[in-house]
Amino acid sequence: MSRDRRVRGPDDATQEPAPGAVPAVDSRLLVREEGFKGYIGEFRRKVRSGELGSLPVVLAVIIIWTVFGSLDSTFLSAQNLSDLSQQIVGTGMIAVGIVFVLLLGEIDLSVGSVSGLCAAIFAVLNVLNGMNEWLALLIALVGGAVVGLVQGFFFAKVGVPAFVVTLAGNLAWNGLMLQVLGSSGTVNIPAESIVAKLYSTIYHSPAAAYVAAAVGVGLFLAASLLDARRRRTARVPSRPVVEIALRTAVLAAIAFVAAYILNQYQGLPLALLIFLILLVLLDFVLRRTTYGRRIFAVGGNIEGARRAGISVPFVRMSVFSISGTMAAVGGIFLAGQIQSASQTSGGGNLLMNVIAAAVIGGTSLFGGRGSVWSALLGALVIGSIQSGMNIMGVSNAVQFMITGSVLLAAVVVDSLSRRSQKAAGRA
Repeated sequence: MSRDRRVRGPDDATQEPAPGAVPAVDSRLLVREEGFKGYIGEFRRKVRSGELGSLPVVLAVIIIWTVFGSLDSTFLSAQNLSDLSQQIVGTGMIAVGIVFVLLLGEIDLSVGSVSGLCAAIFAVLNVLNGMNEWLALLIALVGGAVVGLVQGFFFAKVGVPAFVVTLAGNLAWNGLMLQVLGSSGTVNIPAESIVAKLYSTIYHSPAAAYVAAAVGVGLFLAASLLDARRRRTARVPSRPVVEIALRTAVLAAIAFVAAYILNQYQGLPLALLIFLILLVLLDFVLRRTTYGRRIFAVGGNIEGARRAGISVPFVRMSVFSISGTMAAVGGIFLAGQIQSASQTSGGGNLLMNVIAAAVIGGTSLFGGRGSVWSALLGALVIGSIQSGMNIMGVSNAVQFMITGSVLLAAVVVDSLSRRSQKAAGRA
């Protein structure tokens, strides 16, 4: 794509100025020159215009933890929080793929069945047929990518609505999973299998959690400083060092408190570490690459994206392939959690939970707005509600009703936020 037709991403405050031209200024960045008062004013403007970001879900987590913690101290124990950090990984992985699809303003109803199918493929190839576990794992992941690509083809090239394609896929892939499992219906995965170890492995040394926290904070600081330097070089407004230091300090506090809590029980779970690494990598893809900008462009204004020279069919097909791949990854972790693949894999309320996690986390159902971190925040909300209600002995029926109500509330907030942005001329 030529430079003059480049599509802005979510973090592109300005275009690169032409030689001799006065650099364009992003008014949102000028508030930094006013100090603390400027930030307060900017925060109020964002709230009034519906740009809530992650604020609602962060408040939701605080309220949920406060309520359940006051009702039963077990909820905030190091053991329960550590278990919670592992239990949200499988759902969170699948929710990441849903985030990509939602950014296009579409939906994928097949991820539950795809996750079960890929878990079954691994179990049958490795356990029943004796195939090397790494090769079986690779085939399962490729299978998820191919399934997503096939669905994306019918949506992007043939023109079948994504809702219909993935609804049909939900039935078809579930049938294929039953066929793969055969008459036994269940394949047990040995505890020494790589899939079981991916979920169950915990680094007991306290240094592991603290080193992971330090590395994460260090990478964030380095990326922030490099971004500020790039903006200064391009002669556009950038974050001041004081703001970068403050943001880094907040992240460091969260990271090291989390590491401390994990070390109070057993240590750093490998599953959580892998989840966080994938989130960082996919967040980089979405916010720092041309491909990520194209996803936001297609989701925000498809006709504008076409006129900018973006291959809309390619973006759509690739996004559904990513969704299938992440469904496979999540299915593998869920299979490792229960150490089996069965006819119920990918079923139950899994599909509802992953969609709810993506939406509750802050990704818009209308496309063009969201982040992969929505999957983590949303999965944390869903997992916290389920964990708290399990501790309180609440029945599954009530849990479903409460989770559905939380999902509805998230969609209402999203709709009101979008309406406010339109009224403010920012949507």
